[in-house]
Amino acid sequence: MKVGTDGVLLGAWVEIRSGVRRILDIGSGTGLIALMLAQRTAEWAEEVRIVGVDVDDVSQARENADASPWSGRVAFEQCPVQRFEPEAAFDLIVSNPPFFVDSLTCPDAGRTQARHAVTLPFEELCDAVVRLLAPGGRFAAVLPVTEAARFRSICRGRLRLVRSTEVRTTPRHPAKRLLMEFAAADENAVGDPISTSLTIGTGEHECYTPEYRALTRDFYLKF
Repeated sequence: MKVGTDGVLLGAWVEIRSGVRRILDIGSGTGLIALMLAQRTAEWAEEVRIVGVDVDDVSQARENADASPWSGRVAFEQCPVQRFEPEAAFDLIVSNPPFFVDSLTCPDAGRTQARHAVTLPFEELCDAVVRLLAPGGRFAAVLPVTEAARFRSICRGRLRLVRSTEVRTTPRHPAKRLLMEFAAADENAVGDPISTSLTIGTGEHECYTPEYRALTRDFYLKF
């Protein structure tokens, strides 16, 4: 679970608006998404600072950042986000959170923690985002479709969906993941959420759609 498609999708899909200066990656893991966002902001916003926070050891994330060109703009802290107390709020928060709320846990403790909402229940994730998001800020996440519906229900009245993308693995399969962008619910709503779809593969082995290539080509050497 070092580099997963979910993380790549979120890191490439999330909108980074011009006023963004402070970014938080909740559940940073190996630092994949944080480093993708550092890469995306490298040319036009050297003053952008990115913090990754995780309940697990963050030494690998720090090692990965140190080996990158953006080590001066990325920092990682080992701390449950429920107890994370930064100096200032964040303009953008992203998370590839634990999921599979009601499914059986895996015998491997590491995979259980990564795949199940054990250390970060959806209610507590919503609480953390509301507490840490700056006025006018955005929160983006990726979840399986069923868990995304559950998370949206939990966030009702606190976070408002403004943009989403359904993700299919191939044209023949139903949507497996939902990319979501939220704003604070008390901000003035303008229109309905923007909804789009994305298909990753054509259905043939190792063949990817032009849309997926365009979205992720800056992060895959094979593209």
